[in-house]
Amino acid sequence: MTNRRRAIELTEDEQRALMAEARILQVASINADGRPHLVPMWYEVDDEGLMVFTTYGTSQKVVNLERDPRVTVLLEAGDTYDELRGVSMDARAEVVRDPQVTARTLALVGARYSGRPRPPLPAAPSPEADLPPAAFKRVTVRIHPERVRSWDHGKLG
Repeated sequence: MTNRRRAIELTEDEQRALMAEARILQVASINADGRPHLVPMWYEVDDEGLMVFTTYGTSQKVVNLERDPRVTVLLEAGDTYDELRGVSMDARAEVVRDPQVTARTLALVGARYSGRPRPPLPAAPSPEADLPPAAFKRVTVRIHPERVRSWDHGKLG
């Protein structure tokens, strides 16, 4: 890696800050024919520090991820070249078909995008009757990073 490339990398703290600031996670899974399937998703960081999102259990991205869990995700921010910051991760996607997990993910993502405080961890699992109906139609996708690339053009000087 060149010195210039190293000089613009985000630190882990800067990566976490970008995860908190960015609004859209670009998610690229692999279609059966090998072409990328790219979609924008709302996301949050779960209670274990992984990026997560929910989607319908029958969506194309879930079909792709259950066949091949390899995924690349991208977060970016900045309006001019000298402001560009980003994190790209080659990762393994874990599809979780547990309504309890999906209810928690829905609460986390919902709070983030509505400006509400992060909901506390529940003391015990909710009875299924108390879960939102969407928790039974949707699944949670957890992103397990394997390779991270990052950049901050503001560090170019």
